[in-house]
Amino acid sequence: MIKSAYVHIPFCETICSYCDFCKYYYQKEWVDDYLNALEEEIEKRYQGEELATLYIGGGTPSVLTLEQLERLFSILSRLNLSKEVEYTVECNIENITEEKIKLFRNYGVNRVSVGIQTFQEKYLSFLNRHHTSEEAITKISMMKKYIPNINMDLIYAIPGETIEELENDLDTFLSLDLPHLSTYSLMIEEHTKLYHEKITPIPEELDSQMYEKIKERLKDYEHYEISNFSKKGYASLHNLTYWNNLEYYGFGLGASGYLGNIRYTNTRSLSHYLKGNWVYEKQALTPLETMENEFILGFRKREGISLSQFQKKYHKNPLEMKVVQELLLKKFLVHQNDFLFIPEKYLYISNEILVCFMGIEE
Repeated sequence: MIKSAYVHIPFCETICSYCDFCKYYYQKEWVDDYLNALEEEIEKRYQGEELATLYIGGGTPSVLTLEQLERLFSILSRLNLSKEVEYTVECNIENITEEKIKLFRNYGVNRVSVGIQTFQEKYLSFLNRHHTSEEAITKISMMKKYIPNINMDLIYAIPGETIEELENDLDTFLSLDLPHLSTYSLMIEEHTKLYHEKITPIPEELDSQMYEKIKERLKDYEHYEISNFSKKGYASLHNLTYWNNLEYYGFGLGASGYLGNIRYTNTRSLSHYLKGNWVYEKQALTPLETMENEFILGFRKREGISLSQFQKKYHKNPLEMKVVQELLLKKFLVHQNDFLFIPEKYLYISNEILVCFMGIEE
């Protein structure tokens, strides 16, 4: 049963130096045409299921004008949303306004995710972010008055950054008293400004120390997923759809979705999308590939995988699988009650553990 949908708004005023997402510079006429195409895609592909989560990401959804946002929300109002829906919109500090936040709330948005990345001015410049630390603090305080359920994105392991500077960012986050933090170690991705400038990542040992420092400083939050921390009751329900390997719609340019046994990715070409050629790639998953994803996604969660739920879904006991037995023997996995999970001390090397589940055999 499909209970989640992601909607991509690919437009930005500026392009961050680290960003490899599907994005285009904002042009009003492009946005207007895009919204018409998005409406057509939703009309033809959405099957009327009641949705428990709806997430509008980007790009920069908050770059849209008030009129364009009205149009977007009008399009999305045809989705059948649960009364308890988690309705999230991503925002950037430089183009979010009180009027836009009020509009979000009026259309039922009850969660915002704000891309702060850092409160250090020199690193904001390095990442090509165009807000100041003071502006971020002021805007967040304003947003809290209307939609208090706020996630903040934080990037760490920026070249030149010290642990003390990271602690300053964490101090500021804690002082804002927000319910959720998503943390990302800076990755130098192809097709980004940092990659073309041949920027070198920080040493892995320092990266690891920073990750441990984040966990230490956020001990009063629930560390419910490798990169995510929340106050009790504020875990991202939408992202849990992904980590629980559940089905979801992906609408918009470059969006990904998972329907039935099909994983698909929409085109990144704006001209193709505007012509109604939405889907770029489809992959029909075998039962083994679906099981593989269950492990790789599920072990990102701190609680790991429920053995009873896994057995109900796949008619197989993970404890009888050779790869699981080997990882239990090496203590890279722990079996406790109904759950199988990666222990805290090995979270930083979780990718090395997860790769063991690629190409698994029954």
